[in-house]
Amino acid sequence: MDFALSILEQGLIYGILALGIYITYKILDFPDLTVDGSFPLGSAVTAALLTKGVNPYLSLLISFLAGVLAGTCTGLIHVKGKVRDLLSGIIMMTALYTVNLVIAGSNNVPLFAQKTIFSNSFLEGITGGNIPDYTVILLVAVVSKLLLDFYLKTRSGYLLRAVGDNEVLVTSLAKDKGSVKILGLAISNGLVALAGSVFCQQQGVFDISSGTGSMVIGLASVIVGTSLYRVFTKLKPFRKKSYIKVTTFVFLGAVLYKACTGLAIRYFMPQSMKMISALFLLAVLLLMLVFDNMDKKKVKKNA
Repeated sequence: MDFALSILEQGLIYGILALGIYITYKILDFPDLTVDGSFPLGSAVTAALLTKGVNPYLSLLISFLAGVLAGTCTGLIHVKGKVRDLLSGIIMMTALYTVNLVIAGSNNVPLFAQKTIFSNSFLEGITGGNIPDYTVILLVAVVSKLLLDFYLKTRSGYLLRAVGDNEVLVTSLAKDKGSVKILGLAISNGLVALAGSVFCQQQGVFDISSGTGSMVIGLASVIVGTSLYRVFTKLKPFRKKSYIKVTTFVFLGAVLYKACTGLAIRYFMPQSMKMISALFLLAVLLLMLVFDNMDKKKVKKNA
C-alpha cells in the first residue's frame, strides 16, 4: 500500500508538470526545454521562502509566478529576439541553472525542520495533523486542472489553441500571435514551477538536479495520457461524454508512467528502469498506430 501511495503521489506531482507540457507540446506545438530549469526553479524559490519562515501555501503561488516569469523570458527570446523555439528553451534552461543556485544559496537545501503544505499549524488545527500527503497533493492537482480547464474555455484560451493550429487565423482576428505564445509559455512554466514547489516540500529537500529529465517525464506522461484519451473516446459508450477532459488523462498518463518506472526499480534491476519506461511508451505509440490504421480502413470501406 505504501508503494502504491508513493506512486500516486509522484504521479500527481508530475501530472501538474505534464499539464504545463501539454500546453506547449500539444496546444502550441512548441518544444520548450525551459521545463528542465523551471521545475527546479519552483523548488529553489520554495526552499528559499520556507527557510525564511514564509507561509508554505504562499510559496506555491510565488513559485508559480516565478515560473510564469521564466516562461515569459523564453517567449520574449523567441518572439522578440527571433530565436528558434528549441534554442530559446535551451538558452533559458541553461540560464536558470545559475539562477536556481543563487536563489537557493546552495545546490542542496534540507527542509525537514521547516513547515510545509503537508505539515503546518493550519493543518494541525483542522485535522490534528493526521491528513495524508496524497490528499494535499490531490487537492493541488485538482485545483490546477480545473483552473486550466476553465481557462481553455475562455476567449484567451481559444486564441491559445488557435495559435497552435492556425496562426493565420489569429492574425486575421487582429490579435498578436506572439503575445499569445508568450502567454502560453508563461502559464506552462508556471504550472511546471508549481509542480517543482510541491515536489520540493514532499521530498523535504531542494536539489539542483531535481529538474534533470523532467521534460522527458512530462512529455511521456502527455503522450501516454493523450493516446489513452484518443482510445477512450473511440469507445462507443464514451464518444459523447463532453465532461471527460484530456487533462484528466494527462494525470492518468503521469501516474501510469511513474508506476512503470517504480515497478522497474522495485522488481527488476534499477538499471533497467529507462529501458522499461521506453518499452512502455513504445507500446502505447504502437497501440495508437494500430487504432489509426483501423480508422483509415473504416474510412476507405465506407467510401
